[in-house]
Amino acid sequence: MNSVVFLFVLVKTLSQFLQPVGDVWDEETRLRMEARAKRLEWERIRLEQEVEQLSLKQVQVWKPMAVAVLLVLVLVLWFIGWKSSLRREEPEEENSGANEEHVQNGDANEGDDGGNEEAEANRQEDNNVQELGHVAANEGGMVPADEGSDAGSEEEVGDAALNEEDDIVNEVINDIANAANNNDAANGVQGEDNDFDDHVGRILMERIQWPVQDLQKGWEWTAELMDNYIAYFWLILSNSFYPVLPRAIGVGSAFEGWSPREQDVVYRVLIPMTPPRGHSFHLELDSAGERHVRNFRVRVQLECTCSRKQQEENMLCFLHHPEEELRSNQDPSLLDTLCTDSYLDVHKTARWFYQLVRAVWPALPQSHSWHLKLLPSRRSCQIKVTNGTESFRIEVLFGVQRDDSHIFVSSQPREAYTPSTTWPETYAVAETEFFEHIARQAPPDSLHLKCLQFFARLQLGFGFSTYTTKTIVMHLLNVEPVSSWRRRDLLLRLVDISESLRLCVQAKRLNHFIVGNWRLPGDIRLPRDVQMDKRNNLFHHLAQQSAAHRQAISEYQVMRKWFKRILLGQR
Repeated sequence: MNSVVFLFVLVKTLSQFLQPVGDVWDEETRLRMEARAKRLEWERIRLEQEVEQLSLKQVQVWKPMAVAVLLVLVLVLWFIGWKSSLRREEPEEENSGANEEHVQNGDANEGDDGGNEEAEANRQEDNNVQELGHVAANEGGMVPADEGSDAGSEEEVGDAALNEEDDIVNEVINDIANAANNNDAANGVQGEDNDFDDHVGRILMERIQWPVQDLQKGWEWTAELMDNYIAYFWLILSNSFYPVLPRAIGVGSAFEGWSPREQDVVYRVLIPMTPPRGHSFHLELDSAGERHVRNFRVRVQLECTCSRKQQEENMLCFLHHPEEELRSNQDPSLLDTLCTDSYLDVHKTARWFYQLVRAVWPALPQSHSWHLKLLPSRRSCQIKVTNGTESFRIEVLFGVQRDDSHIFVSSQPREAYTPSTTWPETYAVAETEFFEHIARQAPPDSLHLKCLQFFARLQLGFGFSTYTTKTIVMHLLNVEPVSSWRRRDLLLRLVDISESLRLCVQAKRLNHFIVGNWRLPGDIRLPRDVQMDKRNNLFHHLAQQSAAHRQAISEYQVMRKWFKRILLGQR
């Protein structure tokens, strides 16, 4: 009777709380389910590692005892042999025994030499296999030759797990080959290696879910909008003492041809600022910043404008004319508008630019069919434009160029709180120049951006940033020929990226691609201090925090499993 009542209550409860669901999940639900599956997989691997660590500790406890017992046995055997040699009393027997022993030792040594040569050859082969991955990373500049993994005994389990890599290449090829054997149309491509490699690449392209994006249309529209803005800025600011705004430079993933997200693509541009008449900019390195981040301050200095040319333009000299005359006959200097204590202020510059954008928008041709929305930001100008069917999100950064190079100090923050007079050094323009350099050399069917986009999307939800993936791909592009990124090489290039990440996690080091890199293309210009600087380690937190290193190992293992599942076509 009780069981009947229980079933009745259970059925009634389910009927009240069950909610109907659709037959097809939306994108947000699918991504949330994938993220949950990744977290569960990561938790399982973490528990397995804890069990392995306990087993390793037990082995480490018994290992010293086993060594001690073995040492005692060796001492006992040596003592017995020494006693036996003392019992020899007849010299002739000793000499004859010694001669016979010499002959026997000669024969034995000949056999040992052969064994030693074979053992040495085996050891050399093992060393070559172990160093193969490190050489690849060293050539790419990711891990220096004199800095390898220095993991202690407590991290041996994690390092061992990283070294136990399955052969994804052969497994994927065998999987595709088995599928091809069952397909008469695909059997013909196995005769030639190149054709079969292209067949493998085509199958992988079908298995990977690529984001549907039209980045070129977005950045072309953004570039046209910014050109229209800059043209009006020139008219408005030509006789003022605000910064001069040259043409904007497209930076970031969208202008490089890839994006980790299918939605919410941000088109980021950097507007270089040059000083107005009667002013000059001087960059001062802020030594109070972090060691791995170079911060600057832009000091604004007044210059003498007493020359005949500037007097003909009815411009008064801020240094030599009386203040009363300047206040009544001339606009205030940049020091009085956008500066704090003689240093260019990021917050004041952003507010000033917001006002310009809002004031100029009605005069632009885009305003007739698009709607402008200003998004809140203190260190940049973020806007969103929509026309009912399409929308673009644009972020405008401000920068000051370092000498005549591709390195700028920009308003983009790198820390949770950045002072308003701090301008971090940015390498975004140099990185965009590098991708343009690769694009000029790459064949039309190159998939290097597809590989970067795939891994950037795969790493969402893990602790590895998209900039980590971008840095690894840039290192590989700087080493591998551009012609080796075609469809027939897709599998090898994807595995190269995964293996490079594994080596960097194991070594706890990933070198910055721009800073200190002497192997950059010649058309990328760097200041001497940036080129001569030591290589910044993007994984310095892994070297300083063992917990972060263990977590990175675990996350890589989970990501590796998802990577393998995608290549094998498992959903």
